Amino acid sequence: MVLARMGPLLVLWLAVFLSGTWAVDRGNFKTCDQSAFCKRQRALKPGQSPYRALLETLELTNTKLTLQLINDNNKVRLLLELYRLQGNMTRVKINELKPLKPRFEVPDVLINDPPTEPLSLLSQDENGVVLSLGADSQWLIVSAKPFRLDIMEGREVLLSLNSRGLLAFEHLRIRKDTKVDPEGAEKKEETDAANEPAEGEVCGRDEERSNTRTKTAKEDGMWEETFKSHTDNKPNGPSSISLDFSLPGVEHVYGIPEHADSLKLKTTDGGDPYRLFNLDVFQYELFNPMALYGAIPVMLSHSAQRTMGIFWLNAAETWVDISSNTAGKTVFGQMLDYVQGSSETPQTDVRWISESGIIDVFIMLGPTPTDVFSQYASLTGTQAFPPLSALAYHQCRWNYNDQEDVAAVDQGFDEHDIPYDFIWLDIEHTDGKRYFTWDPHKFPQPKDMLQGLIDKRRKMVTIVDPHIKVDSSYKIHNEIRSKGFYVKNKDGGDYEGWCWPGNSGYPDFTNPEMRAWWASMFAYDQYEGSMENMYTWNDMNEPSVFNGPEVTMHKDALHGNWENRDLHNLYGLYVQMATAEGLIERSGGVERPFVLTRAFFAGSQRYGAVWTGDNTAEWDHLKISIPMCLSLGLVGVSFCGADVGGFFKSPSTELLVRWYQTGAYQPFFRAHAHLDTPRREPWLFGPENTALIREAVRQRYALLPYWYQLFYHAHHSGQPVMRPLWVEYPHDTATFSTDDQFLLGRDLLVHPVTEEGASGVTAYLPGKGEVWFDVHTFQKHNGAQNLYIPVTISSIPVFQRGGSIIPRKARVRRSSSCMEHDPYTLFVALSPKRFAQGELYIDDGHTFNFDKQKQFIHRRLSFANNALSSRNLAPGSQFITPSWIEKIVILGASKPSKATLKTPDGKESLLEFEFDASMSVLTLRKPGVNAGVDWTVVLQ
Repeated sequence: MVLARMGPLLVLWLAVFLSGTWAVDRGNFKTCDQSAFCKRQRALKPGQSPYRALLETLELTNTKLTLQLINDNNKVRLLLELYRLQGNMTRVKINELKPLKPRFEVPDVLINDPPTEPLSLLSQDENGVVLSLGADSQWLIVSAKPFRLDIMEGREVLLSLNSRGLLAFEHLRIRKDTKVDPEGAEKKEETDAANEPAEGEVCGRDEERSNTRTKTAKEDGMWEETFKSHTDNKPNGPSSISLDFSLPGVEHVYGIPEHADSLKLKTTDGGDPYRLFNLDVFQYELFNPMALYGAIPVMLSHSAQRTMGIFWLNAAETWVDISSNTAGKTVFGQMLDYVQGSSETPQTDVRWISESGIIDVFIMLGPTPTDVFSQYASLTGTQAFPPLSALAYHQCRWNYNDQEDVAAVDQGFDEHDIPYDFIWLDIEHTDGKRYFTWDPHKFPQPKDMLQGLIDKRRKMVTIVDPHIKVDSSYKIHNEIRSKGFYVKNKDGGDYEGWCWPGNSGYPDFTNPEMRAWWASMFAYDQYEGSMENMYTWNDMNEPSVFNGPEVTMHKDALHGNWENRDLHNLYGLYVQMATAEGLIERSGGVERPFVLTRAFFAGSQRYGAVWTGDNTAEWDHLKISIPMCLSLGLVGVSFCGADVGGFFKSPSTELLVRWYQTGAYQPFFRAHAHLDTPRREPWLFGPENTALIREAVRQRYALLPYWYQLFYHAHHSGQPVMRPLWVEYPHDTATFSTDDQFLLGRDLLVHPVTEEGASGVTAYLPGKGEVWFDVHTFQKHNGAQNLYIPVTISSIPVFQRGGSIIPRKARVRRSSSCMEHDPYTLFVALSPKRFAQGELYIDDGHTFNFDKQKQFIHRRLSFANNALSSRNLAPGSQFITPSWIEKIVILGASKPSKATLKTPDGKESLLEFEFDASMSVLTLRKPGVNAGVDWTVVLQ
């Protein structure tokens, strides 16, 4: 039995954890009122800012402006640093001028020190200063009392900081009821004046009031906070920070994943703010602002005039409040404002609150969605370019029982003619939950198992979690302990908590030496039984601590000199970073890694894929997978997916089929299920459902050339693979709240069927004057309309944009690797102007040679003036492919009298073609030209 090898207390805990209603226990997780710093900060009222800019301290250099701020209530000074960054961005940093000790500043997330551009001072008086931001008549106004920043373009305010007066900076201080040794008395006297308590703290010096002081501090949670049975002692005292931003003209904001909520973020007035704190939330609820597994503190604002972004670089627990002056207005109320000529400008106000650290915020000024994606990518990097096989189908379960089970599942896919690329092993494959090992009875010959997959050109993923069984006979544990690489508790001993192995230690991944050692453990001579076709899954890396506060690590645990409270949200990023580096190192730097992570932060996109965690086999969980992945794509993480079928519970056959059809058009495509659910391999639901699932999976494989091309662009430019409609149609207000359909790149629109028993869906086809072609029937539809689409259980509504060219592979085989050299079919969808463009990208599919040695093919496909051509987009690249162009399908075509293929050697040949007049579809057969050379097809 799985639980038999665990301690009795852990068994009891899990029995409670996994029983009952299979729903999240909200009591395990804090509300804002239960998070002392959030409650304190939220109690502050707008419009009463005590902060004043000391203009006489202003210094302007070629790279930055510095300016002191003073809190007139307690006389504590802050230091403001302001930078104009290349690429139309502004950075604002605020820290204590003279903190008692350094405050945490987030490392390793920015890919470099962002390059600056000079600021210039335009004017200054006793009320403030005006600075030029350079391009497009952009100004930055610093108002002195109260302190405020406004970024303007011409006469238009783009964004304001502290316009509501909610800047709050809880300075580090010495606890008033703590005795100070004589040697430290002088220092205490010097700092007392600068360390008067922040708003709300009781202060007094006589002994009679000290008990009141201590009681109030405890009640406010400033020096000590208790949640359920856990007490958080705070040796540094209160240290939270807050800043508000106002966005005039904005009604729609997005981002700050991860939340199981709509794409458009809701106002939080009257409820909890959105929370960013990486947590292991068991069977999470939908449509609420509770924290989940990952946290990316990036928000995008969008209006028909402009797109902007706010990147709040802080890794501590963070809450985000959103309010709007248009929230709650009915459509009638909005129409009445219009008729009456109301001059009220829509505005969204956002407030960020973090428990510790400094204010370090990047304001990305767009102005287009593409600009914001590029700006953010310049700060934190782009999506890792995955191996092509990772974009194919993955089959997973907790757990496949043994080697024989793996072989049987592998064979089942062949017998039922369903392609797949990866089979996954969860925690039960290990020897007693000792990661980097194999169960000697169930998986005695892992290399034989892996070789069997290699023979079929398939791969495996095994789980490696960042909790290490405390066991003196376990090599990994012994080495981490001997090297001092474990996270420490507040008393300096190794931090230990419960997780799947029982009593566990937690490696300190913030330590670069620890990460280097961890990476070395993936070497083939260290990870026994591993081979080049085995990749990695990092789960439970929030980190999950079953007996910890909120099922995670105590905030006073120590990572070197820093508390977990300062950097909690970074832990998962560091785990994935070290693992990805390990997979790269084991190949000598040649092979691209594939690593899936559950916890993530800004910058995690550089290391692999994420998924939406432990979802449930319910229709609403299928629906929410769309906005959850769209939100991640907007903030850099394109490689996202949800467990197909739902992790918990058992889906109906209809739900399972619909989930495969949806998952086939999401970036990460993996089926996964809990160990207590019945088996659900695709062929276990009758031949009709098997055929439906097979067709969905085959559609994914046929489209892999397009998926790969999209990820190549995401890697180079930061543009999301799966994107909301408004990204491509930024002026179309009808798209701003849409999150039940999406675009893949620019050219494919997908509206999955996510309603039980649906007989039809209504899709919005954007673009006035554009046309969209149903990819299954080739029927043409005009843009800028809501289109009702009758559906059956076999329907997957997908449309190709007129004016695009999409490559596919029609010969679907058992795995993507088996299709490597197969020919291409080009689908050309003409626009009303009778032109179309697309691309074709090809490389070896798995190494870094595309980057290091420029070994790739990148071609521009164009249709204009009745001629389709292929031209080289990368003259300096070198790669040879045996793949050729097998077929060309032109949608919206006219019948030609002849079709002629022309190649650079001057040869011309006539092509066979068929024309379907009823659908205006022209099919050119067997051009036979190599996919990597120049060619032209002329229609006459």
